[in-house]
Amino acid sequence: MRKVLTAAALGLATLAAPATQAEEATKMVTILTSEEPQTQLMSMVLTMQSMQAGAGAYVLLCGPAGDLALKDAPEAATAPQPPKGMSPQLLMQKIMEQGATVEVCAIYLPGKGVAQEALLDGIGAAKPPAVAKRLLADGTRIMSF
Repeated sequence: MRKVLTAAALGLATLAAPATQAEEATKMVTILTSEEPQTQLMSMVLTMQSMQAGAGAYVLLCGPAGDLALKDAPEAATAPQPPKGMSPQLLMQKIMEQGATVEVCAIYLPGKGVAQEALLDGIGAAKPPAVAKRLLADGTRIMSF
């Protein structure tokens, strides 16, 4: 009887472990500040890969990376990159289509001297208390570029 109970307990523990791991990886926050197009694109590639693995994604664009969110973005944000000819901005938009939330830092718009209307549809300005809550939430993974 003891062997049966031990086997049952181990079986339940084994079943619970993957669920716990999956639960922990359900939220991804990508913080992007780099002005380098390759770094911007790679951050979007990894965010997309995380989403495809089951994570919900939130992207915060600060400083020069905020330019990815502009309707009139600089060429570095829209120029195709090797190997697949994808631009950082285009992949960011694909991520949004897949359900990711993208926001610029709260101080980006005033610092740039532009209004909300300068941003692509679906992108807003982050509210620091809400971002802090996301960062501190259980099971959140943070990538910073």
